[in-house]
Amino acid sequence: MSVATLRLAAGYNHRPVRVKKPSVGALLLGLIPFIAMCLSVSLWDRIEPMIFGLPFNLFWLIAWIVLSSLCMWAAYRVEVARDRKGSGVQ
Repeated sequence: MSVATLRLAAGYNHRPVRVKKPSVGALLLGLIPFIAMCLSVSLWDRIEPMIFGLPFNLFWLIAWIVLSSLCMWAAYRVEVARDRKGSGVQ
């Protein structure tokens, strides 16, 4: 097998993919979990109250891990709606 065949088989011959910039709404939805987990430590850095038998700070982080999925889903829906609006599909 020649080098050209190997490169073709490995995917080296693909054209660059054009990527759209995300909308402001999608970016903001993506930043919500980051802000809630990283930049708000002083608000939730305590043990009391206990929620479901977990210290508050652990409960906060676990809750935001789950809520992150919802934020990413919402950001995806914003982008899908934007693509549909841009292409004229309803």
